[in-house]
Amino acid sequence: MAEDDVKMEASWKKVLQEEFGKEYFKALREFVKSEYQHAIIYPAPKNIFRAFELTPFNNVEVVILGQDPYHGPGQANGLCFAVNNGQRLPPSLINIFKELSDDTGVPFEALAKKGDLERWAKQGVLLLNATLTVQAHKANSHQGKGWEKFTDAVIRTLSDKKENLVFILWGNYAKSKGNLIDWSKHEIIESAHPSPLSAHHGFFGSKPFSKTNEYLIAHDKKPIDWL
Repeated sequence: MAEDDVKMEASWKKVLQEEFGKEYFKALREFVKSEYQHAIIYPAPKNIFRAFELTPFNNVEVVILGQDPYHGPGQANGLCFAVNNGQRLPPSLINIFKELSDDTGVPFEALAKKGDLERWAKQGVLLLNATLTVQAHKANSHQGKGWEKFTDAVIRTLSDKKENLVFILWGNYAKSKGNLIDWSKHEIIESAHPSPLSAHHGFFGSKPFSKTNEYLIAHDKKPIDWL
């Protein structure tokens, strides 16, 4: 996980170059390397930076923020809220698809067959978790190890170097990242988290998908095909 072996698309490496040399990232690299050697860690090493691979910096139009990778077998794949195709959909992703169906009219059944969300990422939707690795069956086990510093730098860099992005912040943790974003340059869409505990308290009916496309179209950008 040194700069020379971080699997990340070239435009991201360029804008994040300074981060790789910082002491916190060097310590994070060693921690993650040790964890993979001594425990079961998700996602697979090749997918740690998958969000960056699928959505180059130059292509980012929308950012959806998650918190922690899924910690069950075969779920985490490097994209927040997503799971590998064929995996049972987690409750939060089910609720995301329900809201997407209600918001845009896309059939829920069609969405439910494709849990990976790679199709969104390739259109410019950066699906970014605040923490990029986790120990199996131990939620939040890699929080506070340096990942948040790195992903905060990602958010700040996007805010500073790009214009007219849409940041979708679901839940209090994601909303706390709003202070990293220049609200005068970008669109911020906030609501409750899609988890079953909070979805009925402001997530359902928030229409983030149609609002995102309305903003993109208004700024002469291509809307996202959410199917």
